[in-house]
Amino acid sequence: MSVVEHVREMAAAGLHSNVRLLSGLLLTMSGNNPELFSPSQKYQLLVYHADSLFHDKEYRNAVSKYTMALQQKKALSKTSKVRPSTGNATSTPQSQCLPSEIEVKYKMAECYTMLKQDKDAIAILDGIPSRQRTPKINMMLANLYKKAGQERSSVTSYKEVLRQCPLALDAILGLLSLSVKGAEVASMTINIIQSIPNLDWLSVWIKAYAFVHTGDNTRAINTICSLEKKSLLRDNVDLLGSLADLYFRAGDNKNSILKFEQAQMLDPYLIKGMDVYGYLLAREGRLEDVENLGCRLFNISDQHAEPWVVSGCHSFYSKRYSRALYLGAKAIQLNSNSVQALLLKGAALRNMGRVQEAIIHFREAIRLAPCRLDCYEGLIECYLASNSIREAMVMANNVYKTLGANAQTLTLLATVCLEDPVTQEKAKTLLDKALTQRPDYIKAVVKKAELLSREQKYEDGIALLRNALANQSDCVLHRILGDFLVAVNEYQEAMDQYSIALSLDPNDQKSLEGMQKMEKEESPTDATQEEDVDDMEGSGEEGDLEGSDSEAAQWADQEQWFGMQ
Repeated sequence: MSVVEHVREMAAAGLHSNVRLLSGLLLTMSGNNPELFSPSQKYQLLVYHADSLFHDKEYRNAVSKYTMALQQKKALSKTSKVRPSTGNATSTPQSQCLPSEIEVKYKMAECYTMLKQDKDAIAILDGIPSRQRTPKINMMLANLYKKAGQERSSVTSYKEVLRQCPLALDAILGLLSLSVKGAEVASMTINIIQSIPNLDWLSVWIKAYAFVHTGDNTRAINTICSLEKKSLLRDNVDLLGSLADLYFRAGDNKNSILKFEQAQMLDPYLIKGMDVYGYLLAREGRLEDVENLGCRLFNISDQHAEPWVVSGCHSFYSKRYSRALYLGAKAIQLNSNSVQALLLKGAALRNMGRVQEAIIHFREAIRLAPCRLDCYEGLIECYLASNSIREAMVMANNVYKTLGANAQTLTLLATVCLEDPVTQEKAKTLLDKALTQRPDYIKAVVKKAELLSREQKYEDGIALLRNALANQSDCVLHRILGDFLVAVNEYQEAMDQYSIALSLDPNDQKSLEGMQKMEKEESPTDATQEEDVDDMEGSGEEGDLEGSDSEAAQWADQEQWFGMQ
């Protein structure tokens, strides 16, 4: 057995560090004495050495060695063409054990993707003739084309993957995300469904995700629920994660959190979707739970975007925007397609006053997830923050037309209309339509309450908020109800509402401010009431003044404490 064969055996056995050391020494020997190894042996040594570098994540160095290997293979091919065939049977096994040139090119493409050099990756894979492309090459090409915006080429590559592997579900999702009709995709799998038992669910699965990618959240939820209820697919983590994401997109945060919790209980090491889960918990003020979730995810893997996004959400809702910005940037570095990371970084930039930079991130999020309303909401908030009401109105109208007239799009359009005095009545009509569709939609309730507050229709606002809180509890709704109750002099109940709001989110500054304001207004009133009572009882004047001063000092201490928070 030759030394090169020993290197090959170690590579096959996964002894990468050993291969790297030995192949490095042998390549140096070959450089000093070109006659020491044959061209085919040198080609093998270069490939095995590059593979060991790839395993050590030294991608640029690996690309260099793969390139040298391909040049060596090219020279080897030319030599074999010049030399006539001797008919020697011993040459056949040697040629058979040579590393595949196509596999070398695929490894080079992997290196380029890790180095964020997608154009180079596409170029190296494009150089492989179509007939020689394996399913994994077509899959990588499809993903790269999609990322580069070359949709037609991406569709062709995904279809080629399905032609070779009709149960490649990720390729199916890729086609659906590129607006290929669900019926067309299903037709590519019909033969395999009919020939294999217990695959009847696949056509329903394709239908469900076709709804997902067209933004029809309600029908997608219903279809996935029908799948999830089937005994064979009950408690599937991927389906539960998809349901959680769909509920989130539909604005049903309560059910979204519930489904994420179910998925997490079934798979304690689940990472996918946990960034959205962390965001929802942070929005509810459950920052301790967010912190615990972030720690747990970091213990599972710090090489995914999700742990960084969750920690970023904790920082953002703790008003540490610089740290949230850093954590969002780190998440994007790990996964440039992470929509939640882009939204986190965009929101942090917006709150730091860097609106134009934030707009870039929200636009990229929209490109990656055109059916997610929160991406558009972030962009519109940036436009409104920079007083670009016209751009915000155009975007809101486009969303309304693209995603359809549902409670969320109606509320988003109404939000923009509220910024212009001319379109106040239109905003009112839109909000009424939204609340007719979904009386419990919190954002619509908040905006309608805002409108009623402007019109000083506090009794109507109180009725609206009580109705919304009948079947749910939300910090913002309780706080606004407190504000409305103050306006109609219902101070005790207002204080109760602020207390409930703070129990739901202890960091809600506006609820604290509402309580502070009430305490400032109530303290002189209380003192006056005490004096009146004392006068009726015939108490001494000196005692009255002392009691009043003592109470005022107590309220002053409390005000100082609240001011420090």
